Amino acid sequence: MIDIGKFNRLPIVKIVDFGVYLDGDHLGNILLPKRYVPDGLELGDFVDAFIYFDSDDLIIATTEKPYVTVGQCAYLKVTDVNDIGAFLDWGLSKDLLVPYGEQHKPFELGKSYVVTVYIDEHTDRIVASSKLSYHLMEQSTYFKLKQEVELLICGKSELGYKAVINNTHIGLLFRDDAFKPLRYGKKLPGYIKEIRADRKIGVSMQLPSGMGKDDLTNKIIAHLKALGGSSPFTDKAAPDDIYNTFSVSKKNYKKALGALYKQKVINIEKDKISLI
Repeated sequence: MIDIGKFNRLPIVKIVDFGVYLDGDHLGNILLPKRYVPDGLELGDFVDAFIYFDSDDLIIATTEKPYVTVGQCAYLKVTDVNDIGAFLDWGLSKDLLVPYGEQHKPFELGKSYVVTVYIDEHTDRIVASSKLSYHLMEQSTYFKLKQEVELLICGKSELGYKAVINNTHIGLLFRDDAFKPLRYGKKLPGYIKEIRADRKIGVSMQLPSGMGKDDLTNKIIAHLKALGGSSPFTDKAAPDDIYNTFSVSKKNYKKALGALYKQKVINIEKDKISLI
């Protein structure tokens, strides 16, 4: 079964001057234009190709990598607005359509928006939508507490930030759990903090207090070993540097350093920490 809007591994069934044809199963043979054909391929070889519709709405293949595929969410820039809707740059020669009915507010040329990409059931075309709650779930069906997830900030609320979780769900990142300002469209790692009685999802940028302390101390020790036993990441390190390396706040990092120091695992000096 061929997945439109995704990468498929397909065999070459015909070679022509202007490219090669791939076996598209029920979709028939699909052209991979010559400019996208890797060197040295022969009849019967397999190609990892992205399948989508070209400017003439014909099925076509490419080896270019779009910024987002069907079933994923991304922060994309508007390249054009016309009577049909808005068009986004998603890394391919044909821009991605967001119909007017799928815009949470009118899109503006040059601005970027968080969208989800899907196959329209009426037209079978690849489109995008910023009406995330229409397409993503807001109640947990399988997440577990402390589970590490990928977050994409998609809006604000009175309590904090709305975030897309693993491309499939929408959760809430409380302001107290966001220890630094977050911009719309920001991607970052996070954790499942709570599953409420109504199955709504709370997320955090770090493991909640009291959860995973051993994981953090082990991560610090592994970091030190990887650097030969010492590191400039003291308790004076910049919060952003700490978060980018350990995915925790400076407050929790300092607590973990203190615990390792008390256990006589590390020394803390003015300009470095080191294993004992």
